Amino acid sequence: MTGRSFDVEAVLFDMDGTLVDSRVIVERMWLLWAAQHNLDSKAILAVAHGRRTLETMQLVAPELATLDEASRLDALEEAQEGGETPVPGAAELLLALPAERWAVVTSAPYHLARRRIGGVGLPLPRVLVGAYEVKMGKPDPEGYLLAARQLGAEASRTVVFEDTPAGVTAGRAAGARVIGMTTTHRTLDHCDALVADLRGIRVETSPDGTIRLSVPR
Repeated sequence: MTGRSFDVEAVLFDMDGTLVDSRVIVERMWLLWAAQHNLDSKAILAVAHGRRTLETMQLVAPELATLDEASRLDALEEAQEGGETPVPGAAELLLALPAERWAVVTSAPYHLARRRIGGVGLPLPRVLVGAYEVKMGKPDPEGYLLAARQLGAEASRTVVFEDTPAGVTAGRAAGARVIGMTTTHRTLDHCDALVADLRGIRVETSPDGTIRLSVPR
């Protein structure tokens, strides 16, 4: 599933596990919350990656799933900040893309996402769709559809980079092609290509604005 090229109008990225390696922070947050409420941490971590805080709560402990509790947990995650690193190849790929043709769609709150992206030295996107810029989070496609629209692109003419099943489902439901990254899971189903990280992905932009992404073998 590697060694492919994609001709697209825009490129859409997830953040955690795709551009920024923040897995330790995210998992620490959920482990603390599980301990506070005597919940099964393994069951939580099995579904938490790629989803908004509230929707993860709704899956694992619906009796605790309130906006106030989600906000409290988001604040707990912010308190864990520090030690994140860019995913290998992220800076090179973002700088190779036209600045007006890529966006980030994340399940993290908007202000946290901006701080996390900038904190690891990556360029900030002109379009950033955070957790609460949409009514429904991943695996719903709303975030990717909104980002494509804000970039002036047809969602079917975009490619999505994702590292979780929920994100892959969201990208495919939006009509995008999906490049899966094995940074969080050993493998991902239903992707058009799989990569270990972002190193070696080549970018060519044609005079009409079409972006060709070439995924290495």
